[in-house]
Amino acid sequence: MDSSYFNIDTAAPATPEVSVLLIYTGGTVGMAYDDDGSLVPMKFASIMGNIPELRQFRMRLTVHSLPTPIDSSNVTPTIWAELVRIITHNYDAYDGFVILHGTDTMAYSASALSFMLENLTKPVIFTGAQLPIGRIRTDARKNLLTALQLASARHKTTEAARIPEVCIYFHNVLLRGNRAKKVESGHFDAFKSENHPPLVRAGIDLEFNDAAIRPMSVLPRKFHQHLDERVVILKLFPGISEQAVRGILAIDNLRGCVLETFGSGNAPTAPWFTAALREALDRGLHILNVSQCDEGRVQQGRYETSAHLRDLGIIGGDDITTEAAVAKLMFVLGLNQAAPTTRRLLARDLRGEISNWEE
Repeated sequence: MDSSYFNIDTAAPATPEVSVLLIYTGGTVGMAYDDDGSLVPMKFASIMGNIPELRQFRMRLTVHSLPTPIDSSNVTPTIWAELVRIITHNYDAYDGFVILHGTDTMAYSASALSFMLENLTKPVIFTGAQLPIGRIRTDARKNLLTALQLASARHKTTEAARIPEVCIYFHNVLLRGNRAKKVESGHFDAFKSENHPPLVRAGIDLEFNDAAIRPMSVLPRKFHQHLDERVVILKLFPGISEQAVRGILAIDNLRGCVLETFGSGNAPTAPWFTAALREALDRGLHILNVSQCDEGRVQQGRYETSAHLRDLGIIGGDDITTEAAVAKLMFVLGLNQAAPTTRRLLARDLRGEISNWEE
């Protein structure tokens, strides 16, 4: 095995029942205090000392760290592609995967991997922490232990993975990765999923919401590594200028735009605004309408202030989050399909990122 991989047999001397690959990208969850009291990346060779509860697992745990741990604010699509490469290379050797990641962009990363890992049959659980593992009141230990437990969860009868999708585990809840948003920087309940229920609640027992978990795909898996980064977010606000809107939509080689609108997908009806959107669409730009509200969904045409967006041909994003919309645009545009197919894929639910509403 590559020297960058470190094996830990938590079951010794018993035989391991499951195997999990733990991938460390950086972030607070992997930090610890050295002898001088300075905060440094944890040496995972000593993980049993930092988290002795691991001895209660009957698990073959392998730790793989990226060559240079990064703050999540520096995460790029290149890192997402590397994570997919690592999972692809190790997919058949492990029952599940846990990714330690900084919290600031975790929802973007989880959304991206949900699209890049198509027809997933094993859990990929992102987790992190608000406080380093060496602090007295740290949340790192509990988050990591529960994420490992969830990554190894299987159905008793079939032995199939209990959660075959990309998720975020944080502060007692497991959320679908492309439904989560970071909402807190000063409390432990950092993530919420307003338009989709938690997949698991971790109390005294793990309470699985099987109805909310995507069923395991029977189709062949397809793991993608190419994304098109030529996308932008245009967030509307009262008083936004024509110069600002046109300047963003006219960026060289731009292919996709997440348009953050008001309420249920509403936007200004000023002639200059409509004209700017029409010109961008005529140039081949794909525009995805996403609400600035955390709850609810885009319903283009419900009000006059969104009917013109529908009539222009702007794609309604339904109840997708901005984080998932950015990742979805990058993924779908990266497939290099014809414009009608691209529009169809952007409007369709691909990985549980939007709801199937009954009209």
